[in-house]
Amino acid sequence: MGRKVFVVGVGMTKFEKPGSKEWDYPDMAREAGTRALEDAGIAFDQIEQAAVGYCYGDSTAGERAFYELGHSGIPIYNVNNNCSTGSTALFMAKQFIEGDLADCAMAMGFEKMEKGSLGIKYTDRTVALDKHFEVMVKERGFAKAPPAPQMFGNAGIEHMEKYGTTAEQFAKIGWKNHKHSVNNPYSQFRDEYTLEQILESPTVYGPLTKLQCCPTSDGAGAAILASEDFIRKHGLEAKAVEILGMAMTTDFPSSFEGSMIKMVGSDMTKAAAAKVYEQSGYGPENVDVVELHDCFSCNEMITYEGLGLCPEGKGGEFVDSGAQTYGGQVVVNPSGGLISKGHPLGATGLAQCAELNWQVRGEADARQVEGAKIALQHNLGLGGAAVVAMYAKADLG
Repeated sequence: MGRKVFVVGVGMTKFEKPGSKEWDYPDMAREAGTRALEDAGIAFDQIEQAAVGYCYGDSTAGERAFYELGHSGIPIYNVNNNCSTGSTALFMAKQFIEGDLADCAMAMGFEKMEKGSLGIKYTDRTVALDKHFEVMVKERGFAKAPPAPQMFGNAGIEHMEKYGTTAEQFAKIGWKNHKHSVNNPYSQFRDEYTLEQILESPTVYGPLTKLQCCPTSDGAGAAILASEDFIRKHGLEAKAVEILGMAMTTDFPSSFEGSMIKMVGSDMTKAAAAKVYEQSGYGPENVDVVELHDCFSCNEMITYEGLGLCPEGKGGEFVDSGAQTYGGQVVVNPSGGLISKGHPLGATGLAQCAELNWQVRGEADARQVEGAKIALQHNLGLGGAAVVAMYAKADLG
C-alpha cells in the first residue's frame, strides 16, 4: 500500500432521460466538474492528472469534456470499461495519488445515451461479450428480449432454482429503490410505487418487470482525490473522506463454467470485496450505507451475498426482513440506485462515490442515513470488471 488517499470534492448532474434536455456531454461534464471543484474549494489548476470515463463517443471525448473546466496541459486518460467505467476512472485517480504520481487528481465520468435498450454498436468485429453470451446460450438459450436483462434475469432464475427466491422478493428491491429515490433531487425518476405496481409492470424477461430495470440516462459525475499533504497544505481537513480500501477485479475462469450468477460477476464482486475488507480492517458487519450496482433487481440480490451483507442464498430473506433499508441492518442504495436514479454508464460509479461522500459527511438531506460512518461502493461492468471501495470521514486531527 502507498500513501493514503482522500476524496475532497464531489459533484454530479441530475440524471435525465436521453433526449429530454437540450444539452451535450461537455455541458454535463462542466456542471459535474465545476460542482466538484466548488465542493473541494480548490482551483482547476491544482489538478495534476485526470481520468475521464465514457462508453459512447469519439476517442478524445474525455479531453473535450475536461476542457470545459480549462486547459492546463496535464495528462488526461480516456477510460472505457462498460458499466464500471466511472469507478475505473476513480480507481485510476486513486492510484495516481497512492503511487505518489500526483497530489491532486480528478476522476470524471459522463454519458450521452440513445433511447431504448443497449445494443451492439459494431457488427464487423468480435463482440466483447461473446464468451458471456456463449455461456448463456448454452445454459439457457437466447430469447426475444434485450440481451442485458436476459443475462441478469437468467441469473435471477438460477437464484430462484437454487435457493427458492421468489419474484416478489426481487420486486421488493425495485419497490425499495423507487421509494428511496423520492428524496433524491439528482434522480431520473422520483415516483413511488406499490409492490403490486412493481410486479404488474410489463415483463421484460424472467422475474424482471420494467420497474426492476435501470433506464438509459444522460448525466455526469466527478470526484477530486488528494493526498494528506495536499489536504493539510490547503486546509481541507474538514472536507476529506478517506478511501479505506479499493479493489478492482476482472473475470475469473468461474465466469465461464456454466453458472449464470457467476457469469454476471458474483465471483468478481466477492474477490474485490474481500480485498477491500482486508485493506480497511472492516467487514460487511461494520458498513452503514451501500451504493451497489442494481442494474436489475436480480443483481442487487446477488450482490448482497457477494459483498457478504448476508449469507449466500439468503438474499430473499434479507429483503423480506427489511434489513437493506432505513431502520434495518444497512441502507442499500439510498440514492434510488441505478433502477430509479438512472444509469449513464460512464457516470454511475462517480455518482455512487458522490452519494456516499455526502452520506458520511452528513450532507445527504432527506436521504441521510443516521449515524453513517462506514460506506461501501460496488460498481460492475459485464465483460467484465467489478470495483469495490470503502469510505469513512477522515480523522486528520
